[in-house]
Parts: sequence; C-alpha cells; structure tokens
Amino acid sequence: MDGLPVLDLNKSTMHMRIAPRLRWLLALVFALHALLGANLGLSVDEAHYALYAAHPALSYFDHPPLVGWLQWPLVGFGAPTALLRLLPGLMWLGTVLMVYRLTLRIAEAPDTMQTQRAGFWAVLVLLVAPLLHILGVGLLPDTLLMFWSVALMLQTLRLMERAQAERLSQWLLLGLLLGLAGLSKYTAIFTAAAVALCLLSAHGSALLRKPGLWLAVLLALALVSPVAIWNAQNHWVSFLYQAKHGAGSSWQGLNLLRFLLVQLLAFGPLLLWGWAGVRSVASTERVLFAFFAIPFLVLAYLSGGGSSLPHWTAPAWVALAPFAGIGLARGWYAGKRFAIGALMLLQALACVALPAIMISAGMPFLEGKTASAESTDAPNPFADLHGWDDAGARAKLLAAQQGLAAVAVQNWTLASRIGWYARPLKVHVLEDRFDQFDLWAGKLAVGGSALLVDWSQLPYETPLGAHGFAQCSKLDHLEVLRFGYAVSSFDFYSCSGWSGDPRPRLRPAASTK
Repeated sequence: MDGLPVLDLNKSTMHMRIAPRLRWLLALVFALHALLGANLGLSVDEAHYALYAAHPALSYFDHPPLVGWLQWPLVGFGAPTALLRLLPGLMWLGTVLMVYRLTLRIAEAPDTMQTQRAGFWAVLVLLVAPLLHILGVGLLPDTLLMFWSVALMLQTLRLMERAQAERLSQWLLLGLLLGLAGLSKYTAIFTAAAVALCLLSAHGSALLRKPGLWLAVLLALALVSPVAIWNAQNHWVSFLYQAKHGAGSSWQGLNLLRFLLVQLLAFGPLLLWGWAGVRSVASTERVLFAFFAIPFLVLAYLSGGGSSLPHWTAPAWVALAPFAGIGLARGWYAGKRFAIGALMLLQALACVALPAIMISAGMPFLEGKTASAESTDAPNPFADLHGWDDAGARAKLLAAQQGLAAVAVQNWTLASRIGWYARPLKVHVLEDRFDQFDLWAGKLAVGGSALLVDWSQLPYETPLGAHGFAQCSKLDHLEVLRFGYAVSSFDFYSCSGWSGDPRPRLRPAASTK
C-alpha cells in the first residue's frame, strides 16, 4: 500500500529518561505495595493461584497456568508471603513504566516538554486508580495480562511500521508476547483481536502475505498448547467451565449499569480523559484504542448476564492510560485544572483509604457483620484478609492430634486459604459442584473422616445426618482480633462417617456467632 504513512518511532522523546520526581514517586508506591503485602494475608484468589504453584501442572480448571508457574520457584523454596508479593509489585511497576514509554511514542505534541507531560499524566492516572493497587499487591491473572497487554501495544505499534514489519525477529517477539498473554488468562483473546485489527489497519491484506505473521501465530499457539493438552486430558473441563461462566444468566440492563458504576469507582473517572486523548492523536496511532474498546465492550456486555467481575477490565483500562495521559495534559493547560485537580484529590484519597481499611479489617466500623441464611447484611469484605494463617496452623495441629489426613469446608471459596496455610493437608469441598479441589483431592469418600472448618463470615450449619457426617465433635474455637476488635472466628470439628450427599446450609441469623 503505497499511501501508507510511515510511523516515526525514533523521535527524540524515545530517548528521554523518566523524570527524577516520577522515579521517586514510583519507588515510593512500590515500597508501599511491598509493605502492604507483608502485612496482609493472602486473599481467596491469591491463595488459589499460590496453590497452583504447589501443584505444578500444564493447566488448571479455571485459568491457564502462568500465574502458578511464575510462583513455582518461590513456593518450592518456601518463600514467605512478603516475598511472594514482590512479584505482582514488579509486574505493576513494569506495566506503569511501559505505559510511560508508550505515551511518549504516541503523543503528538509540538515540543518534547509537552510530550513528557503527557507521559507524566499517564503514570499519574494509574497511580490514582484504586483497583490497580490491589493488582500491584496480589498476583492475579489480570496482573499478568495488564503487563502483556501494554507490551503487546508497544510491539504492535512497532510492527505497524513498514521497516519493522520486514524483520522476522519482531514477529517472533510478537508471537512470544501473545503466547505469554494466552498463558495468563483466557480473555487475552480480546487483546489478540486488537493486535490483529491494528496490524490490518496498517498493512491491509498484505499482512496475510507476511511469513513473519504466520510464524508469530505458530509460536503463540505452541506456547499456549499446554492449556489445550491439559484440557484434552481432562475432558475439556476448563473450556466448558469458561463457556458456561461467560454466558451468565438472563441479561439485565440493571446489571450493566451496576457494572459501569463499579468500574467508575474502581478505576476512577480521570481515565475517561482517554477519549479526548484518542481524538487528539494521529489516525495511525488512534487504532490502538482497540486495546481498550474490544475487551471492555465485551466484558461490559457479559456483565449484563452477571458474569463480569470489576478487575477483569484492568488490562483494558491500562491500555487506555496513554490516551488519558495525553488528554489530561492538554486539558490541564486548557483551563480544566480545577475539575482535574478535584478528581485527582478524590481518587488519591480513595487510594490511601483502601489499604488503610484493608489493614484494619474495617475496624471498628464493620465489626460483627457476618453472613447468614436470613441476614440481609453483607459480610465484612476486609475480614477476609486476616486470620487464615492462624487458622491453617491450628488446623494442621488439630488434624495431627486427631489423626486426620484431610480438611473439609462447605464452600469452595473457603478452600484456598485453608488449603494454602494448612498444606500439605488435602482439602475436600463438601459441595455438589466440580472445581479444582476435586482434581487435587477428589471427593471425600463415603464413610470418610475430616477436620471440618467453619468461618464466621460464611457460617454453615454443622453437616450431620443423611446429608452430612454421622458425627461431629467440636474441637476448638479461634477468635481473630485486629487492633483489639473481633474480626471473625473459626470453629474446628472432628467429623466422621461422611454420607456422600452434601447439601450445605448457611447458619440462620439467630445462631450466628
């Protein structure tokens, strides 16, 4: 295509070093992430993925394997939680630095100072996005995918240039990044679609005649092949689960509106300046907006069926950050300082308040809030981060004393923390559903025995009779305190004579402890 514009990727802005004040700011936030991570227990998802590393496999029931593979050396050497959490901190830092670099490449400013300002604002808008700090502390598949998404944006922009598209090494790098993204999360398929759209817009049908493209595709497929092999060996359970999970239930507009509101609160309205940035860049770079639009629109639609979680869109918002930086830099010097400054302050306060509440477990404001079959109050979400290490240690001790080889819980969300902190004890989920714990430990055998663990924030009736155990004896009660306030509690039972027919029931409010 003779009329195709050639991108100038060798601007002087490419050689700018990040400003010292920005380096110090990033170092400070990284240190705060590390400090927060050292003082919080693993969340339900973090513990689940840490267990991936304790059970190395080609893939897993609910996600591809990279989130486990990356932790495997640390888990194998018994690294403490503080060290495990340096990994997401480094991924977060790398993501932010790549966003800065990407912003410098696509900013269309008349001088280098304005370009640097756009990069500064792109970083700043990420620093005041509350949910992104959670992904900088806890290693989730989304933490990895945000990193690979920005890396793919950079590589795609490079391959949109004719000269770079003739270099085989650049295509192989693209295939490597696509494969790593695919090993991180299934929604990487949306990022791959954005890559394809951008390259087609730059090269047209000539793209399909480039050998490098097909080598990149083959390399990406080879890298993600462990996922397909594992699924073929396990009756395609992961693909079937994801298809069912993505379909959700009946579509409702109210679910979509709720999703959009949560997104605004979780990531902050400042990122919406990305639309102004998109309109101000050259048409060649504007197509990179697809890295935000494709995943966000798909996930927003899925939210109508109730099957989209807030952090799933994190890679999309990070992809919008370079455009938001450009839009904010222009808006700031166009007289919109009050609006931008006010929102910046509100989001910064939210970023400070969130970890403070997490460390305190919401005390004293959320004290005593528990779940039950009759209660309309939501449980304290921050109690989830405290006490599981002590509960795991107590479970190991009690199981050894009682001669029990396994732990049992009545909800799958309780299994990962006990499974992590009480390892190597097996964990059986006494619930009529199939999940990763069934692959690791199987169902508790009829007539079997286990140490039953009950948690006050999700309390179940002790399972006895036709749909439970023949007998259960309470062994111990553990109170979890934070700054002198009761956060939650654990009850431990020695149970035997399992019926094999689980029907867990939440404990009525009147008997909730």
